[in-house]
Amino acid sequence: MFIMVSDFQHTHVNDPVPKRMAHTYKEAVMSITITALTDVLKFFIGVMSDFPSVQSFCLYTATSIAFCYVYTITFLGAFMALNGRREEGNRHWLTCMKVPSVKTSSQSVMYKLCCVGGQYDQSTGAEKKQRASNFFMEYYGPFLTKPWVKVMVMFIYFLYLASSIFGCFHIQQGIELYDLAADNSHVTKFIRKDRQYFSDYGLSVMVIVKNEFPYWDETKRCQLQACLEAFKEPQFVDRDIFTSWLDSYLSYGKDKHLNLNNKEVFLSNLPQLFDLSPFFMQDVNLSGDVIHASRFFIQTIGIANASKEIEMLKSLKAIAGRCSVASLSVYNHEFIYFDQYNVVVSSTIKNVSVITAVMLVVSLLLIPNPICSLWVTCSIGSVTIGVTGFMALWDISLDSISMIIFTVCIGFTVDFSAHMAYAFVSSKKPRPDDKAVDALSSLGYPILQGTLSTILGVSVLASSEFNTFRTFFPDLFPCCVYWNGPRPGFHPGGANDMHMQLRRRRRRI
Repeated sequence: MFIMVSDFQHTHVNDPVPKRMAHTYKEAVMSITITALTDVLKFFIGVMSDFPSVQSFCLYTATSIAFCYVYTITFLGAFMALNGRREEGNRHWLTCMKVPSVKTSSQSVMYKLCCVGGQYDQSTGAEKKQRASNFFMEYYGPFLTKPWVKVMVMFIYFLYLASSIFGCFHIQQGIELYDLAADNSHVTKFIRKDRQYFSDYGLSVMVIVKNEFPYWDETKRCQLQACLEAFKEPQFVDRDIFTSWLDSYLSYGKDKHLNLNNKEVFLSNLPQLFDLSPFFMQDVNLSGDVIHASRFFIQTIGIANASKEIEMLKSLKAIAGRCSVASLSVYNHEFIYFDQYNVVVSSTIKNVSVITAVMLVVSLLLIPNPICSLWVTCSIGSVTIGVTGFMALWDISLDSISMIIFTVCIGFTVDFSAHMAYAFVSSKKPRPDDKAVDALSSLGYPILQGTLSTILGVSVLASSEFNTFRTFFPDLFPCCVYWNGPRPGFHPGGANDMHMQLRRRRRRI
């Protein structure tokens, strides 16, 4: 929207409205199409995520962006044309009544502020550029193209990259359950107190023998007990707290002088164990003379955060997988959350990789310079590393919410960089530095407007009572700042070559 308005303001005021609109669409629609197409594709790729919450968010967002694109090139363009006709008729911006063209000394200050049109340059016929646009053209752009500034920008960029990479190695996984509720919720208070005072003893985990097993076979039983002993070895398991119906039954058989190596004796005396210890009845799935499955319990200790929960789950699953004598599995009702933590890294890497590859293909098709397309794609990796690193430095964990933020950040990355890259290769200036200044002059202010509106939009979330919403602000803020700060320049080829590619691309479109 800001780019179309900016391009419309750069047209000749005295030209017919159709000509002004044609110039606006020629300059703006291609870059808008690039960003809209990449955003829609990116979020539709996010629909393939392993998490239903991410799938829903990406589906709704992709649909919204597609609608906004159609709205921009139809309704917004139509209203801009109507506004052009209003300007052509010298009508009031609110009442659309005719405004006298002749200025008189008797006109009040309010009249001059509300009823006088914008100034335009008599030599170019276009509206005079606003001070912000002049700032990018006369000060910021020339300053950024100085050799020593480029060196300083590269130094700052590599410092930022090094800090981000350092943070990436310290990123935490998973989401705390109290972060899913409001700060003032009794659920949040309960879980925090539970973490604070009762974290020494964690979950009681079931070790399940999933299939039929000959517990009366002494050889296989000893092998099974060896597998169960392996679950006591990790440091987060209490060796002294282990609930085993089989150990209790063997002790009972020893006291009663029963030969539990005999199948009939083993099965016929099992109900007596249940009479003495009724709670063991829930641990054995006995049907007739067949034990279909059974379970044992281990007690975890020292599980203080989500990262240790993930480590615990991976370790227990690995121990269960190493048991060859029986098919074992581990279970607790909270493992549904830990399983999410376990796949979030691989799912994030997969989504970002696929999105980056698609962005490269789209950029190569629509941006008339391969090197610019490559820089746009590289910016995705740079921002992804930056967001990940600063998440760790700000103590934000990697979870399904972060996956959504990654997708949104990639969208901002492509939006800003694609606009700037297309303006760079479209510039008619001969030197790369002049092209950079020209691109900043044309798009610096609209991109700044878009960034500020985004920051204002997400800043509302910073005061939310839900941590999941507050997370959006610290993650999106550095992304917006990164794309409005100085960036290393790129000089992709000669001017004539770029203009030839651009003309060929426009003819094809």
